Amino acid sequence: MYKKSIIILSVIIILGGAIYLEGGRIKTLLYPRKYSVYVQKYAGEYNLDENLVYSIIKAESKFNEEALSRRGAKGLMQIADITRDWAIEELELNDDIDVYDPETNIRIGCWYLNTLYKEFGKTDLVVAAYNGGSGNVRKWLSDEEFSKDGENLHTIPFSETDKYVIKVKKNYEQYNMLYSKEGRN
Repeated sequence: MYKKSIIILSVIIILGGAIYLEGGRIKTLLYPRKYSVYVQKYAGEYNLDENLVYSIIKAESKFNEEALSRRGAKGLMQIADITRDWAIEELELNDDIDVYDPETNIRIGCWYLNTLYKEFGKTDLVVAAYNGGSGNVRKWLSDEEFSKDGENLHTIPFSETDKYVIKVKKNYEQYNMLYSKEGRN
């Protein structure tokens, strides 16, 4: 019994050391940078931090290009039909675009994030609006119950949006730590 315990303990120590040494590699598997050609292209075009785009993709679809939400949002960045239709008009895209196509989806998602930055200017507000809608964020900012200064949200009344903002911020911190890229406030 004693010999068996020592063997088990030795295996645990060896595995623990391997995991510790490979921790960065394991984290890069947990926080991938898939579709990097498109993320780099459209994050650059729309003046976005690539790590924020990856953080949103991870939170929205976990990099599943075929993702479909229960509300009908589609693809990597979970583009809603109303956002797709607006993007078709604003970006002068063909009406028959495939929103599941990774390049198209990332292009529309980055355009939309840039649009939200123009409106709100702060990452937390942009992320909240990406999930909860820009109209809701404007409403919350004008309500002292949710915003003490009219410029920041101190409380997000939608539980889903509150959790989403926390998740994206956690992802963003991890991406910045792993890939040493400065964020945009």
